Amino acid sequence: MNYILSRLSSACYAIKVITPLMSEDTLKMICYSYIHLIITDHIIFWGNSPDGIDIFKIQKWIIRIMTKSRSRDSCRQLFRRLEILPLQSQYIFSLLLFVVKNKDLYITNQEIHNITTRSNIKLHPPVCNLTVFQKGAYYCAIKLFNNLPLKIKSVTNEIKLFKPDLKRFLN
Repeated sequence: MNYILSRLSSACYAIKVITPLMSEDTLKMICYSYIHLIITDHIIFWGNSPDGIDIFKIQKWIIRIMTKSRSRDSCRQLFRRLEILPLQSQYIFSLLLFVVKNKDLYITNQEIHNITTRSNIKLHPPVCNLTVFQKGAYYCAIKLFNNLPLKIKSVTNEIKLFKPDLKRFLN
């Protein structure tokens, strides 16, 4: 985690230095190519950790530098304007994308029983009593997928449609 924080701090300094020289679109492109790559690297495994708060603070700091906003300004509208997902939304996006790309790892309720119900398209959560397992990527992904709107769940077979719909929903 310290490795990610140090890389983000360096990226933040770089953005601060080049902000007066670049347009917002160019800064956004740099953010996607460098900072986004650092944040999304293995986010499925560390995204639910308590250290994520520090990474989110640096992400907000970078967004404020890019948009030349004050330190007390809310970042919610800035994230939407730049079409960048906040850390929590990026974690959810990565988990759900993992579920869609690896459907063979999950069992639906329909596979458990043949009764037609409203929840037969939901993923079947495994029975577990350990909090460590429930906070893990596998179990969280099942809970998140089951809570998606039906409109987004209906396009899970087409990744090219699923990604933008999910991104719009999370942003």
